[in-house]
This record gives sequence, C-alpha cells and structure tokens, in this order.
Amino acid sequence: MNYTFSDKVKDMRPSAIREIFKSLSDPTVISFAAGNPSALSFPVEKMKNISEEIFLLRSTEALQYSVTEGYTPLRKQINDRLKERFSIGNDYNETIITTGGQQGIDLTAKVLCNEGDTIICENPSFIGALNAFRSYNTNLVGVELEDDGMNLVKLEAALKTNKNVRFIYIIPTFQNPSGITTSLEKRKAVLALAKRYDTLILEDNPYGELRYAGEEIPTMKSMDTEGRVIYCSSFSKILSAGMRVGFLCGHKDIIQKVVVAKQVNDVHTNIFFQMLASRFIDIYGLDEHIASIKELYKQKCGLMLSQMDEKFNKKIKYTRPEGGLFLWVTMPNVDADELAKVAIANKVAVVPGSTFCPVQGEKSRSFRLNYSTPTNEQIIDGIDKLAKIMVE
Repeated sequence: MNYTFSDKVKDMRPSAIREIFKSLSDPTVISFAAGNPSALSFPVEKMKNISEEIFLLRSTEALQYSVTEGYTPLRKQINDRLKERFSIGNDYNETIITTGGQQGIDLTAKVLCNEGDTIICENPSFIGALNAFRSYNTNLVGVELEDDGMNLVKLEAALKTNKNVRFIYIIPTFQNPSGITTSLEKRKAVLALAKRYDTLILEDNPYGELRYAGEEIPTMKSMDTEGRVIYCSSFSKILSAGMRVGFLCGHKDIIQKVVVAKQVNDVHTNIFFQMLASRFIDIYGLDEHIASIKELYKQKCGLMLSQMDEKFNKKIKYTRPEGGLFLWVTMPNVDADELAKVAIANKVAVVPGSTFCPVQGEKSRSFRLNYSTPTNEQIIDGIDKLAKIMVE
C-alpha cells in the first residue's frame, strides 16, 4: 500500500544524532556524538529519597491529572530563580512548564507561525529546533555564526529581505552545536534589530547555568522591556534529561496561547517529575548541585582541549567554550559527512556539521564534539584516533 503523508512531515528526515545512536550499541565505539548530560551528574540517592516521600505522602496528587500550566510550587520556584539568577521578572511575564525544552520550542512555533512564515536562526543551530520549525513548513533562514555571535550585517539583511519574519531563534550562551557565547554587545544589537524590524526573539538557554570559566553575560530576556523575548530553558542539563521538565517564560498573551496549544498536545507535563524537581529545590537547592556539575564539565572540557592542542594539526580550528557541553571543529577542505563515516569505522562517533545547517543538504567542513558523556580515557583515546584520521 502507498501511504500519503502530510506536507508538514513528508520532507522531514530522522535526526542524524538519533541515527548515530543506533550504531553505538557496540561498546567499543567512543561516542563524542551525544548531547546528554553526564550520568555522573545525576543525584540518584537524593531523587530516590524524594520519590519515596512523594509516593508515601502525596501519591494521589502525583498520579492524577494536573493543570496544564504546571505544578504551582515549581512555577513559583522557577520564577523566583529567573528573577534572582537571571534578572527576569517583568509583571507581564508568565511561565508554563513544558515537556522538556524541546516542547517549548515546538509550541512557540506552533502558536506564532503559519506555513511560509520565516524564522531566522544561527547557522549552525540546534537540530531539534530546526526540525520543529520545519514541521510547520516555515521558511528557515540561517545567519552565519561568528566567534562572538551572529553576523549582524547578515542578520539585518535577512530581516530586510524576508517576508513575515515571526521570530529570531538564538542560543546565546554556550550554543549548541558550536559552544560559542554571544557577546553582550551583540545581544543588545540583536534585540535592537528585533525592535527595529518588529519581530520576536526565542532565546533558548538550556546551558546557561553551566558556566565554568569567564564572566557571566546577562540574558537577552533580562534586557527585554517590551515582551519581545520568549525565554526557553529546562532541567535537562542541570538535574535530569529523562525527567523531561522544561519551561517557557514570556508575555502572558503568548503564554496563554501556548497553554491552549499544550492542552491538545499532552494535557500537562509529567506531574510526578514536576513534584520531584520542586521537592529537590525545596530540600537541597540547585546551586550546590550545579556547582558539582560545572567542576565535572570544566575538567572534561579542559582535558579534551588539551588533547586537541597537542594532537590536532594547527590548520584545524576549534572553539574553546566557557561552559555547556559542546565544542565545534572546523577542518580545511574536508567534507565532515565523509569524515564522520571514516570516524565511525574507526570506532569514534562525531556529528557532522551538515546536521545543524538550516538549509537541508548543505555541506559542512565542521563537526560537533561532546565532552560530557565520555570517560577521561575515552576522551584521550578518541581524540588520538580523530587526529590520525584527519591527518590521513
């Protein structure tokens, strides 16, 4: 039988990262391809104790339907942290709990975009967001990412020449896939351009708590005085990715539409894990736990960079992130898709840069490396193997 698929999905491709995961059943493969937090970062015993308490004292609440907006104590805790940690707290803002940051991205596009509308994003950008935007048949326009953020001349040109630009999607802090952080000057400039051309900004900040070097830079949302920035984040990288607890903060008029859209999506995010996250904050707080994660990633990133400094050809360029999970390698005149195939044949998995291009099928000389999941021994061995492959 021949199946006819909707226009929304017929041109979508499987995530290259998820496809790479299928090849990792071989325990001898060293994976630099994941986007996962380290298993060492999970507070297992603390979560176990909280889970037992919830099921002992509040099982009905944990197992029953709940409100779409999210568990009220957790929403208050998020709002308090946004205000205290990120200076986000305008009266017109509301917050909704989402099923991971991914759902926050998807619902934003769902409530703001019609088919053919334009979304401007960094090039390269997060594949999960790109696929969400593609599912609504939007026009994706990528803007070259420089060492300190998007090229502002090209961003303004994109705003000028494209019709119905609904929002600019940006990951300004420890960007996925590049690890680049947008400078304060460029954050202000992007916000000014959004105002000049009367469009919105979706600021995705899942890694912002994971700074282990350099100076803090204010979020774009903290500089927003008009309700122009929608802020998306999650607990995936600071508590547990499998909990699938994220959140959106934005102008109440936008969030109220997101609530309606979520009601026909999944009704509400897993209430047990919302309660678990809330009790974790109540009992233990987040700061001490996050500090331990930052120390772990600082060590792993430093080890990977030191190995690359020692073993990579000097013509090979790579970013030096100050936080997050990723760094970005760019080679002279080498197709990263081909290199990724050779690498996996040599028991090392990387993600080629073409995966993160807004325009599907575009070639790339770059690839993404993750340092949060491999062991120290795997980092040393894997970088050694990559260095030899790139010499060949």
